[in-house]
Amino acid sequence: MPQRRLVLAFVALAMLAGGAGWWAGWAGVAAAVFSIAALPIAYTVGRDTLRTLIGGSLGVDIVALVAILAALALGEHFTAALIALMVAGGGALEEFAEARARRELMALVSRIPRIAHRRVGDGLEDVAVAEIAQGDRLLVKPGEVLPVDGVIEEAAASLDEAALTGEPMPVSRAIGDIGRSGTVNAGGPIALRATASADRSTYAAVVRLVEAAEGERPPMARLADRWALWFLPATLATAGAAWLMGGGPERALAVLVVATPCPLILAAPVALICGISRAARHGVIVKGGGALERLARVRTALFDKTGTLTTGTPRLSAVEPLGDFTVDEVLRLAASLEQVSVHVVAAAIVSAARAADLPLSLPGSVHEIPGGGLSGVIDGRAVTVGSAALLAAAGFVLPTGGAAARLAAAAASASWVAIDGRVAGALLLADRIRPETPRAIRDLRAAGVGRLVMVTGDRAAAAEAVGEALGLDAVHAELTPEGKIAAVRAERPCLMIGDGINDAPALAAADVGVAMGARGAAAAAEAADVVLLVDRIDRIAAAIVTARRARAIALQSIAVGMGLSGIAMAAAAFGYLPPVWGALLQEAIDVAVILNALRALGGGAAPAVLPAAAGVPQVLAEHGQLRALMERMRRTADGIHADDGLRVHADALREVASALDTLLLPHQREEERHTFPELARRLGGRDPLGAMTRMHEEISHLAARFSALTAGLDDGAGSAAEARELRRLLYVLDAVIALHLAAEEELLAQAEEAGHR
Repeated sequence: MPQRRLVLAFVALAMLAGGAGWWAGWAGVAAAVFSIAALPIAYTVGRDTLRTLIGGSLGVDIVALVAILAALALGEHFTAALIALMVAGGGALEEFAEARARRELMALVSRIPRIAHRRVGDGLEDVAVAEIAQGDRLLVKPGEVLPVDGVIEEAAASLDEAALTGEPMPVSRAIGDIGRSGTVNAGGPIALRATASADRSTYAAVVRLVEAAEGERPPMARLADRWALWFLPATLATAGAAWLMGGGPERALAVLVVATPCPLILAAPVALICGISRAARHGVIVKGGGALERLARVRTALFDKTGTLTTGTPRLSAVEPLGDFTVDEVLRLAASLEQVSVHVVAAAIVSAARAADLPLSLPGSVHEIPGGGLSGVIDGRAVTVGSAALLAAAGFVLPTGGAAARLAAAAASASWVAIDGRVAGALLLADRIRPETPRAIRDLRAAGVGRLVMVTGDRAAAAEAVGEALGLDAVHAELTPEGKIAAVRAERPCLMIGDGINDAPALAAADVGVAMGARGAAAAAEAADVVLLVDRIDRIAAAIVTARRARAIALQSIAVGMGLSGIAMAAAAFGYLPPVWGALLQEAIDVAVILNALRALGGGAAPAVLPAAAGVPQVLAEHGQLRALMERMRRTADGIHADDGLRVHADALREVASALDTLLLPHQREEERHTFPELARRLGGRDPLGAMTRMHEEISHLAARFSALTAGLDDGAGSAAEARELRRLLYVLDAVIALHLAAEEELLAQAEEAGHR
């Protein structure tokens, strides 16, 4: 049993014994037993008060000490014991409340694994988690917690990440993906190759964050010490006045009893730790009550762009060839060369070429150009890929006008390709806005954050395009880390959200720094006050709402508790409240304010998922396939020209028509049968999915027209008018499907939110 509950049990038993002695007529024995019940509490409170005084502050619990000693001095032994019971009960209640409030945080710490199964030859050995080194091959059995971060090997894994992210459904991780420590194996045995030791893994960092969150004493808690400077003199003055008005020492004692400021001592810390625990359930770690209080007060939010508002993973959006070079030629040769690079841009180029089914060749004589470019030989042709500045430095003359130059300047980024000594074209890349970002922006405004600003080191054109799309109030682009700090200081008080190493100084400079900790840099997480354990910025709005609710409840508990205590003091001063009844009343006030503070644990739940019948995982997986189909449609449309007939495009057109028939239309039918009915139930209203169904009808009509035109194609068929119509249909289908997918994903997110409101 925890210590404070043992103390409470001792005082309660002593009071029962004293009561029995009084009932038996042994008044002296009863008085002695009541004193025995009170003196240990007086000693404990006195010791703590002395420590507080040595520390340079004055604790408000000194009132309880004065009340116990005064009661004993006046021979009010039962009253002294009752005050001791009140103090012990308040301590036990605080212990219970804090344990209840810390439940989410302690759940994280208590799940730390102690033993891991390491592969040695063909067998396994059980080793302490602390002994695991980078590169060790481990086996994680079903139901076990991943002990360290590692790469999934041999077979895909199903992981329960709820403890870290708040996501209730298991997620699938393919071979080669990273499994994070602290997640639970929700499937079969997992082969894991450690990429970090235990103390450098994700879960260890989370535990350190939790310990930091528990260790800080928030400003609101420190406020109690400042209030004690006037509360104690005011209490003593009121007690003295009651005595002088003719009430005698008993009336002064009654004032001291009801003046014990337990609401101030207990309510604020409990409410704030409830808020921290509540935020942890959303996958948000707040480093202490001080950070929670500051989070509750922010009215301005600043965002980094790449990796925060956007996915941080570039994708190839277009290929702009020059001269007599073709789209496929430029992309194939560039992707063949980029196969040897590990850069994210290279990965995007290679991925786009493979999605287009282009045959890639093995590069030879590869040389790295300082700054990130590559040169090499592909199928006997000299190829160079890099930024405009790199190619210019290498002696290539880039176009200063024309479509390719203009589009490259407007793109998020661009890689130029030179083939056989000539600039062959530009590969345009885009960094997509995160799907949840628009909703996060709306939620932040709804939460009272009135000013939203982007601060980024990216080019102004790309940054302003994102800012315009999201409706941000200001965009500051092409900033150095020092420039970000200046922007933060100009917007204070504010919170700053970022994920990179270059964001760490700005996070530290902000009133509240928020780090995307799921995959962001360790430096950003260390500098931040708040860490998002899941890469979703919409969680920060929920954290702000939680922080404001916790702070409001803390202030409410303090105001109501101290107000009731003040009324009781007045009643005691005028003789309407004897000491014994005052002690009972004060205990009731303590219980009331603690229970009120525990309300901060409520106020919403972790996002609720749609039922399995809705088929959401399959829907989202097929969305990825449909986006790949849209890319193929755009490429096919780009290659069609009215004057070259359809002979060379017949196969590509038939493949698109087949994909529409076997992927797109069945996808729509399944949504109408299963997903849309559940969405409609969640969202409510007369016909919330009416517009989506109409879009399905329009897509089906366009697909049917496209299939009809391609069905009669043969090697000699296809007029110029048909070519124009097929090209138009491909572009229209691309636009309508893209709009439909975006709208559908937003509705899915809204339905998840509606499920727990």
